[in-house]
Amino acid sequence: MLASHEHYRAAVAQLNSYAHAYYVLDDPIASDEEYDILYHELKAYEHAHPDHIAPDSPTQRVGGSVLESFEKHTHLQRMWSLDDVFDIAELEEWVARIHKSYPNAHFTCSPKFDGASLNLCYENGVLVSAATRGDGIIGEEVLHNAKTIASIPLTIPHKSTIEIRGEVVIPKEDFARLNAARTKQNLPLFANPRNAAAGSLRQLDSSITAERRLLFVPWGLGFVREALSQSFYESMRAIERFGFYAPKILEAQSTQEIHAYYEQIQQERENFSMMLDGMVVMVDDFALQERLGWTIKSPRFACAYKFPAVEKITKILSITNQVGRTGVITPVAELEPVEIEGATISRASLYNYTDIEKKDIRIGDCVIIIRSGDVIPKIIKPIESRRDGSQTPIAPPTHCPECGCALVQEEVILRCCNLSCKARIVESIIYFASKRALNIDGLGEKIITQLYEEGKIASIIDLYALSVEDLLELEGFKDKKAANLITAIAATKHIALWRFINALGITHIGEWASKELDRRFGLACFAKSYEEIIGIVGFGQEMAESFVEFSAVNHELISRLLALIEPLPTGSAVGSNMDSAMDSSGGDFASSAKRPLENLTFVITGTLSVPRDDMRERLENLGARVSGSVSKKTDYVLCGSDAGSKEQKARELGVKIITELDLEKLIGF
Repeated sequence: MLASHEHYRAAVAQLNSYAHAYYVLDDPIASDEEYDILYHELKAYEHAHPDHIAPDSPTQRVGGSVLESFEKHTHLQRMWSLDDVFDIAELEEWVARIHKSYPNAHFTCSPKFDGASLNLCYENGVLVSAATRGDGIIGEEVLHNAKTIASIPLTIPHKSTIEIRGEVVIPKEDFARLNAARTKQNLPLFANPRNAAAGSLRQLDSSITAERRLLFVPWGLGFVREALSQSFYESMRAIERFGFYAPKILEAQSTQEIHAYYEQIQQERENFSMMLDGMVVMVDDFALQERLGWTIKSPRFACAYKFPAVEKITKILSITNQVGRTGVITPVAELEPVEIEGATISRASLYNYTDIEKKDIRIGDCVIIIRSGDVIPKIIKPIESRRDGSQTPIAPPTHCPECGCALVQEEVILRCCNLSCKARIVESIIYFASKRALNIDGLGEKIITQLYEEGKIASIIDLYALSVEDLLELEGFKDKKAANLITAIAATKHIALWRFINALGITHIGEWASKELDRRFGLACFAKSYEEIIGIVGFGQEMAESFVEFSAVNHELISRLLALIEPLPTGSAVGSNMDSAMDSSGGDFASSAKRPLENLTFVITGTLSVPRDDMRERLENLGARVSGSVSKKTDYVLCGSDAGSKEQKARELGVKIITELDLEKLIGF
């Protein structure tokens, strides 16, 4: 038993030193027995003195909590993606652009590890946040998992706010052991170390993350209140002194020096314990980085010098057709197994049958396959000179391999439109219940999957046959939760018709199109012909064909759902409370004669005074069509603060750009 608080603090420091040597330096300085004895003495002291527990105590790393879901986290400074260069000519061009304006600029070079990006935030020296990259602005908070990673210090000596960024990776040997264990447990295998790292980081149960030997490799900084140095190189050395793993970083002045280190890393690639997919090249001086600035998506002062894709030759043995969650048919080539960079490749996606025909790929062909960036196997082309006459053309299927329904050709893809198809059921129910569809409170992806796997539901229809007793048989359900879910499902009765149409998840038919179908035809829309549907202003051939085909294939399901839910067409008596509550403008524009934005196309970009979904709904209720991309057919681009590439595209095309104030003037409010 530790005799005093001083002894306790010394034990914390000693155990952290043992862990740093083992996990970061890969050079153990204590036996497992020594570590365990001291660790249990530490736990005993903390049990007797809970008010004395230090934030950097190794007991604070132990996983065990289970979250319902991940919270969103806004990074203090945006996380950017890097532009890629693939050969020395592109590297020379990139360096020349910088040296043209700043001839004395010098660079740092470091290995680019292949894992999952993570942003750590420390305040007053304590780790307070760990978030995934997300969209670069908002990620998912995974602090409970990050604390289980021994190479992430829980405290650092730097007391002002700082974001330290890096890659969470799993060593190759640990990846092999993890997949071997999953094989014994009859669990799906991870495709590669990157997927294993990302999957481990996003576990709701942190005890699972704790079981896997993840490593955090720093590669940069985000927000820094007090600079560590004006040099990126020196800042990374300071981070190393904080207790982080230290990747090898070299300084370089010229293209030749950068390329020499690149070739060295490439030759030593197999000796690295983690997977690499290239090298990061960075301007060293932070002040110069600021002057060089950023493009819309990446910094001008850094790039990823990627390793070339590894090519191998193998043979196509057969084709398997997979049905995706949205009904898209993807042909998958079954290959003679071939090893590429330590991974055995036996399958590769062929994307679609148009691509197969274009490349003239046949069963029995010898093909060139690459594994670009150590991750994605891809068939480049067949080797026609090796054909011996035994090869056979690959014919596209006419019917769904899961349910047998006729497939629909949509541009370059084939799709199964049958919502009752086993391959589509779970995804279709998830969308049906989502916020932008029927908004069934409490019925998220996790519960829907649970209901399906436990045999409680096999289609959307089955939601309406669920009882409280059914739910109480499931893990995690108690009386109140079960009753609330049944009430939420029942509350969808008399929902607005456009919401019902949108909830069906019909390809090319979004909220705007659903509202137009509702307004134009009401409940009769599902019986209308192609000629009648395409007569709606703004509907194109694909939209009309998709809606008519879907209505025909799913006629029985739609009829049963209509009888159960009894949705109300536009102009009917007031619908559900949910629809009234979601009209932020205080009136039902869709059922009003006042539609001042009729047939106008809008694009929304930037941060507005209201959530973007709310603005989208308001515009659509005023008659507008809201698109996700700017084109010559766009009438207005509504810009908020921090607008990006869409605003620039609008200027290039001469599309009118307006603010929220301009919008109010436009609609006469």
